[in-house]
Amino acid sequence: MSHFVEILAILTSAVAIVWLFRRLHLPAILAYLVAGMLVGDHGFSLVNDQDNYEHFAELGIVFLLFTLGLEFSLPRLVAMRHLVLSVGSLQVGISLAIFTICALFFGQTFSSALTIGSILALSSTAIVIRQLSESGAMKRKSGQISVAILLFQDVAVVPFLIIIPMLALDGESSMFLALLFALVKGVFVVGLLLLTGKWLLPRLFHLVAQVRTDELFVLTTLLVTLVAAALTQWFGLSMALGAFLAGMMLGESQYKHQLEADIRPYRDILLGLFFVTVGMKLDISILMSAPLTVFAVMIAFMAIKILIIKLLAVRAGESKKDGWASGFMLAQMGEFGFVLIALANQVEIIPIDIASILLVSGVISMAITPYMIDNARKWSLWLIKEKEVDTEHLQQLPDNKDLKDHVIICGFGRVGQTVSRFLKQEKTPFVAIDIDPLRASTARDAGENVLFGSSRQSELLHAAHLSQAKLVVIAFGEDKQSIEVIKKIRTLSADVPILVRTRNDDQLGSLQEAGANEVVPESLEGSLMLVSQVLSLTGVPFKRIFRRVQQERKNHYNHLHGFFQGEHTDMSPEAMDRIEFANGILLTEDSYACGYSIRSLNLERSKVALIAFRRDGVECEEPELDTILKSQDTLVVRGKPYRVERFESFVQKGH
Repeated sequence: MSHFVEILAILTSAVAIVWLFRRLHLPAILAYLVAGMLVGDHGFSLVNDQDNYEHFAELGIVFLLFTLGLEFSLPRLVAMRHLVLSVGSLQVGISLAIFTICALFFGQTFSSALTIGSILALSSTAIVIRQLSESGAMKRKSGQISVAILLFQDVAVVPFLIIIPMLALDGESSMFLALLFALVKGVFVVGLLLLTGKWLLPRLFHLVAQVRTDELFVLTTLLVTLVAAALTQWFGLSMALGAFLAGMMLGESQYKHQLEADIRPYRDILLGLFFVTVGMKLDISILMSAPLTVFAVMIAFMAIKILIIKLLAVRAGESKKDGWASGFMLAQMGEFGFVLIALANQVEIIPIDIASILLVSGVISMAITPYMIDNARKWSLWLIKEKEVDTEHLQQLPDNKDLKDHVIICGFGRVGQTVSRFLKQEKTPFVAIDIDPLRASTARDAGENVLFGSSRQSELLHAAHLSQAKLVVIAFGEDKQSIEVIKKIRTLSADVPILVRTRNDDQLGSLQEAGANEVVPESLEGSLMLVSQVLSLTGVPFKRIFRRVQQERKNHYNHLHGFFQGEHTDMSPEAMDRIEFANGILLTEDSYACGYSIRSLNLERSKVALIAFRRDGVECEEPELDTILKSQDTLVVRGKPYRVERFESFVQKGH
């Protein structure tokens, strides 16, 4: 079968199954695994040479780690060093030792047992980070513990890749020298990337940005990611590590959000291909012939990893809740485990039947990971028998007992801090809640009233004296999380006013339905401020400007909806569900609407709005509805794209 037909088969199965799974509200990752299972050797055998696609699909992990690096500045990584080095290293070491001993107990040779231990000690960076990002759990403490452990595991892959081939040769002295040499190379290449990234990359992207060519910016982003990945691979390290370091160096630049937007389509497509290649490895016949063995192996290694991670997290000073949650998140086998299985098969260290059982149990463990991550917090709270949060770790401010008629700021990022500064100037007391431990600690050291934790926790809202607050400001701008916070606040206080910041007005109705009193869309408010300045500089009286702005807010920014689409307008399915387009409809002598009044077009039934009416070069925003239309008139209407198209068809053709 030609490569073109194979690619067509992969895309067809992926599109169909992802669509079906999303309609059933199932994770897309699971859909990709099923698609791979269908097209692979153990399904319909539509793909013959899987290795070609595996090498290409690995770029999905590279781009995933690059976007993760964008979220991690160097100071933040330094702040997490105790988690990376203590919890991460001990997790790999202890897991390796326990799994090796278990394999020896079941009759495996030392070489085979150590290889099995290496395979099971690793977790899935690709699935965990993607799921954490989608669920918004990356900023929680459990998410940070998970990321720290995954970062160390990615580094630990390197010695495993060196050790496994040498186990077949039984060369202990050469193994030690090889590991020492790998350590030296690792320190060198990481230092090289950090120095290069700090001084060269910001200047490079500054030069590219000056050209103002989107294609060049995207190409440069791809080039930087792949060069960093290739450099670490050339030195014998993981490609993902190089991409992470490159992203981390650019995470502090002004181009961070543009870089993330540019790389996202490539990341998502290649990650999907990666999970398809993982699904190709799933052999249903093994599952059918020995289901008890497969599930026993899977449950055993997942339970052991959960316990190890929980104990190590608690030992490092984290709460039991976060320890359990991190354990549930990292219980699965990782994608690098499949690489180690393939390598072990090449050098014939582990028996084929054992490798097959590990492969199948690993794929199943990855398939259930999205479900485990979504429920990790709930399960951890159940295990420690708490409803909300471990109160012994709640950081109460000494002067909170005196708070009254104050403002609660949920989210102490740039916007939250700006709000707090103006409140201080007006001598208005406030208390902020932020989930970033570094930011909360730094702000508290500077004397700010900041509580560390999630605004969705009842204890934190009580600690902030919600019952005596005069206003709650939700400043972090994530609509899904904002709705959860609003609902939590409304269960505790039905009367306190809630003001919510949102990036645009996509979820304005949902936020208000949840209980928000005022919703401030950043993009639209920015437009209003710009319009105010424009009108002021053109001589319009301030009272009239103020009246127009207030009227626009009262009408839910009605005049700020409906724009003429352009070359770079977002036309994604998500965008098409929320945006409104403006469109000018020019009437000709053959147009159906000629001779009819504007009222007879029944715009309300078509669910479009008339923005303006233009005749003989004169525009009117509010024409008389009894105006009879004639040739060369122009109707400017606003509405959802498909509704505007349907209305235009009616105006021109009568149907």
